[in-house]
Amino acid sequence: MPTRPPWVKPPEPFSQPMSDLLDLTRMKPAADDYNADQIEVLEGLEPVRRRPGMYIGGTDGGALHHLVAELLDNAMDEAVAGFASRIEIELAQGNRVTVRDNGRGIPVDPHPKFPTKSALEVILTTLHSGGKFANKAYQTAGGLHGVGVSVVNALALELEVEVARSKSLWRQRYAKGAPLGPPTAEGAVANRRGTTISFVPDPEIFGDRLVFEPERLHRMARSKAYLFRGVEIRWSCDPALVQGRPTPDKETFHFPAGLTDFLKALLEGRDIVVDEPFAGETDLGDGSGRIEWAAAWPIDEEAYAGFYCNTVPTALGGTHEQGFRSALLKALRGHAERTGYKKASLLTADDITGGAAILVSLFYKTPQFQGQTKERLVSPEVARLVEAAVKDRFELWLGDHPATATTLLDHLVMRAEERLARKKSKEVKRQSATRRLRLPGKLADCSIADRPGTEIFIVEGDSAGGSAKQARNRETQAILPLRGKILNVASATADKLDANRELQDLATALGCGTGKHCRVDDLRYEKVVVMTDADVDGAHIAALLMTFFFREMRPLIEKGHLYLAQPPLYRLAHGGTIEYARDDRDRERLLATTFKGKKNVETGRFKGLGEMNPRQLKETTMDPKTRQLLAVRVQDVEGKPTTEIIEELMGKKPELRFKFIQENAKLAPELDV
Repeated sequence: MPTRPPWVKPPEPFSQPMSDLLDLTRMKPAADDYNADQIEVLEGLEPVRRRPGMYIGGTDGGALHHLVAELLDNAMDEAVAGFASRIEIELAQGNRVTVRDNGRGIPVDPHPKFPTKSALEVILTTLHSGGKFANKAYQTAGGLHGVGVSVVNALALELEVEVARSKSLWRQRYAKGAPLGPPTAEGAVANRRGTTISFVPDPEIFGDRLVFEPERLHRMARSKAYLFRGVEIRWSCDPALVQGRPTPDKETFHFPAGLTDFLKALLEGRDIVVDEPFAGETDLGDGSGRIEWAAAWPIDEEAYAGFYCNTVPTALGGTHEQGFRSALLKALRGHAERTGYKKASLLTADDITGGAAILVSLFYKTPQFQGQTKERLVSPEVARLVEAAVKDRFELWLGDHPATATTLLDHLVMRAEERLARKKSKEVKRQSATRRLRLPGKLADCSIADRPGTEIFIVEGDSAGGSAKQARNRETQAILPLRGKILNVASATADKLDANRELQDLATALGCGTGKHCRVDDLRYEKVVVMTDADVDGAHIAALLMTFFFREMRPLIEKGHLYLAQPPLYRLAHGGTIEYARDDRDRERLLATTFKGKKNVETGRFKGLGEMNPRQLKETTMDPKTRQLLAVRVQDVEGKPTTEIIEELMGKKPELRFKFIQENAKLAPELDV
C-alpha cells in the first residue's frame, strides 16, 4: 500500500445527508413538554439568516456567487423590459461587489400597504415583494419568486443602495438586513438614472475565508451579455485582485448576434459536422414570450448544453429543454420521412443532443422554477409551446438545406447504430484510433488506442467537466462528467440500477462489465480517477462512486486501478509568485517558507472544481508531474469486513448510520458534540 503524502488527510468515513441518517419515527421525546411557548414566529428577513440554504442553496462558494447573480438578474430584467441599456459589475477590495444599471430605478415613494415605509425599503426587507408578479412592470422576469434582493440584503454584512430617479438621487444603508435609517435625498442629478447596489457578504454566514472569485464573476457577466443582445455589460475589478490571473481588470461585453456569438466562442477552433449552425428566434404561439436558440454538432462530440429562462441559467434543464429536444427529434423524423431516409426511425433525442452544443434562451411571462435557486424550469405548458415553435423552424431549416440535412442525418444515425450495437453486445472494446468510439454521458475520450498510460477522470457536473476537458492531455486523459449525485447502489434495487442512465454511461465508458461479468482485462483505461469538489456534496458523490465500484467492479479496486484526485484547498499569491496548498497545514508551511516576510499575501480558498480555471486545474490536479492521487484500496477495519461497513453506512437501514454517528461523534470535536 503506498505511503500517504504528508499533506493528504486520512480518508473520511462514508457519509450520508443527516436527513437520511435519522429515522424520526424511531425517536421518542424525553417529555411531553411541547406547547405554544415553543412555537417561534420569524419575521422580516430573520428566516433567511437562520436558514440561508432554503433561499440560496447553502453557504458555499456557489451560494455566495448566487447573491451577485440575483442582483444581475434584476438589472437584466430592466434591460429585457427595454428600460436599461447598460449594466456594470465591479469587484473591489474587502469582498465588495457593486451592480449598477441605467434603468428606471427602484421606486422610493411610500408604499400603499406600508405607508410609513418607502417602496425601496419594502423591496429590500420583505420577502416576496417586487414588481414582477402581475406582469405590469415587467413582461418577463428572472426574479419571479420575489426573494432576490431581499435575500442579498439579509445575508450582507453591509449594503448600500442608490436610486437615481426623476432627476433626484436617493441613498439608503443597511446592516445585516436592517435599515440604518430611511432613504435620504442626496440632491439633484440631471444625467443619471437607475439603481446601484453595493454589498459585502456577512462572514457570520459565509465564513471569513470565502471570497468572490474574479474569474467566476467575469464569466457570469459575459454569459449574461450573450443572453440579451441589446445590453452592454461593463466588468471592472481591482487590479490587485486579478494579478497573476487570466481575468482582465476591465472589459466591456456586447454581442449583437446573441446566442450565435456565444456558440461561435464555444466552438472556436473545432470542426463541426455541418458548417451552418441551426440558430434563430421566434415568438411562442400564445403570445406568452419568445425563444432564441443556437445549436451545432461538433465532430469531437464534446457536448455543451446551456438552457436559460429570462436570462437565468437553469443548470438542471426543465420543460424548455424537454420541448427543444422533442422538437429536434420530431422535425428530423418528419424530414426523413418526406425524403425517404428510412433509418431515421432509429433516432432518439439523446442521439441528437448527446454530442451537440446547444444554447436555448427562453423569455416567458409566468415561469415556475423548482426551488429558490431556479435550477430547473417546471412550467408544464412550456414544453408544448417550445416544441411547436422550434419544430416548425427546424423543419424549414432542414428543407432549405437538403445536403446539410442529409449529412446531419448520416452522423446522427451512425450514433444511433453504435448505441444499439453497444446495447446488444453489453461490453465495449477499445476501437482503433481511425474510428472514434462515440459513447453516451458526454464522454471526451482520449486519442490513443492502447490502455497503458491512459486515464479517465469522473467529474461532477458540466461546469467542472468543461474545465477538465480544457485542462486535460487529449492524448491520454478522458473526461466523463456526471450530472448530480448518482444512485446509491447499496440501497437500490437491481431494476433501478439497470435503469440508471449515469451508471450505465459509466459502465459503458469503462468497458469492463459489472457484477459477476466484471473483467479487469477489458478495462479501457489504466487509471480511473474520481475528481469531485472539496465540499460535503463532493465527498458524498465520491462516497457513492466508491460504493458503486466496490459493489459492481470490485476487481478494479483490488487490481489498483481506482484513485481519488486531490485538488488543492488554497491558492496563495504575492507579486509573481503563485503556490497551491493542499490543506491548512500546507498553507501555513508555505507562509512560513515561500512567502516568509511577505505582507498582504493573497489567499483564496477553492470550494469546488468549477471555481478553478483550466490552467489551475491542470497544474494542481490533472498533470501527472505536479498532482497527487490517493489510491483506493479494500481494507477491513478493526476486524469488521468492508462489506459490513458499507452496508452500515450506505445501506437501507438508517438506524445503523445513526448508531455509527453516536459511537463515533467523539472523533469530530469541531462539531461540539
